[in-house]
Amino acid sequence: MTLNRAQVSAVLVALIALLTIPTTGFGQWLKHPTPGIPRISDGKPNLSAPAPRTHDGKPDLSGLWRAGTKFESDFKVSDAQPWAQEQAKRHAANLGTDTWAVLCLPPGPMINFTGPLKILQTANIVAILYEVPNNYRQIFTDGRDLPKDPNPTWQGYSVGSWDGETLVVETMGFNDKSTVGRPAYPHSEDLRITERYHRRDFGHVDLEMKVEDPKAFLRPWTINAEFVFEPDTEMLEFVCNENEKDRQHFVVTQDTGNQMHVDVAVLAKYAGTYEATNARGDSVTVSVTLVNDQLMFALPGGTPGPLIPQSDTTFVGPRGFVAEFIINEQGVVTQLVSHTAEGEIKARRTGAAR
Repeated sequence: MTLNRAQVSAVLVALIALLTIPTTGFGQWLKHPTPGIPRISDGKPNLSAPAPRTHDGKPDLSGLWRAGTKFESDFKVSDAQPWAQEQAKRHAANLGTDTWAVLCLPPGPMINFTGPLKILQTANIVAILYEVPNNYRQIFTDGRDLPKDPNPTWQGYSVGSWDGETLVVETMGFNDKSTVGRPAYPHSEDLRITERYHRRDFGHVDLEMKVEDPKAFLRPWTINAEFVFEPDTEMLEFVCNENEKDRQHFVVTQDTGNQMHVDVAVLAKYAGTYEATNARGDSVTVSVTLVNDQLMFALPGGTPGPLIPQSDTTFVGPRGFVAEFIINEQGVVTQLVSHTAEGEIKARRTGAAR
């Protein structure tokens, strides 16, 4: 697979258009402190304070949250049925141009969230509001059973009950139009997800998820993640399909005649791990691997995507960003620089491939 220069330009134009639309960054009521939360002497929120409780003594999950850095999964490619593996490969080969974010469709099971999200907990229902993609879930805790023959939906149907200090949520009734997990794999309407929410202190919620779908996966698999409390801010409105004009500019072909060739020995030098800092100040480690003479790029827990060579050191990555490997005078790879419409993101090399 390759992108010629005209196609690369089209992808980058679309990426610039996507990134210059007003997005989901925090910025509302920055000078309005969240009332009623524990704070330390300097006024900063005390995220390690005890978890709050509702009037009936249950842990209160309410609050504004974002995804923490923890995301662990025991899923392996071999866990997917052959048809699901093939569909996931086609998804990766399309450089993300068929994702929900580009198509402006609901994402399906909210396992791939990054936040922010708001939880509103009452005695009989827990509601979760997602800033992206402007979606919501209802988790009924009034004792009802899951529906017997539900009309399939993007988010499915959820009921919850308390197991001591943990809210256990069972969800089924999904349609088969979305993907699940990191990396993203297709699923069937038999998908069933069990979530366990435990607020270990004021600022953190531990989340365990079990994914079951015998038509798509050979065994159940699990994810462990966390929420981190976001104080003194609020969510923004996000409307993906408002004047959406990006996807028409994405062009992906299988024309191998124009592909730039880079010697595999050169590609092997780039394989390894690279560390960058995201907008929140968290350290993020990205990986570059060499698979069957193809250089692949992946964020933590993300679907690996191909790096298409444009020169010996410059590549077009998933969704159109330009990746440049920096080599010092001794011939050692020291940095990976991602060129995007918003500027450069520099990641220092922290380890070579084993």
